[in-house]
Amino acid sequence: MPSNSAKPLNIYIDENIPKQLASAFNVVQTHLNKREGRPINVLYMKDLNEGATDMEWFEALRDEDAVIITYDQNIQRRKHERESYQKNKIGLIFLKQPKNGGSFWYTFQLLVKRWDDIKAICRKEQLPFAYRQEGADKRIVRWMTENK
Repeated sequence: MPSNSAKPLNIYIDENIPKQLASAFNVVQTHLNKREGRPINVLYMKDLNEGATDMEWFEALRDEDAVIITYDQNIQRRKHERESYQKNKIGLIFLKQPKNGGSFWYTFQLLVKRWDDIKAICRKEQLPFAYRQEGADKRIVRWMTENK
């Protein structure tokens, strides 16, 4: 049986994803942690500091091993935000939202389908990192950008 003595990885669900999904995935992941290596907690960003900006969140999470799952792909496009998550050693996984918006059920199904991929990325990659889902039914891949 794997040792769970390692520092837990905290995966935060951004406020643009329903809070109930963070709770549901935390319950499921708590059971999975018993047989997997490094434990993972699934938390909701807004519970950390409601009303905080992305930059404030990145700073608040700098001493954690933290990854944020979000639909907000603009974080990667805004130079000051990209530099902030990189400086604070945060991992980001960007989901692709459908043009008509992602319903609760769509987002739930997407996370279930990609949960093992998300965990594999989080466990193998060194922080900071950025990955994105490029489209419906597409895998999550590294998002390379130039630091301009």
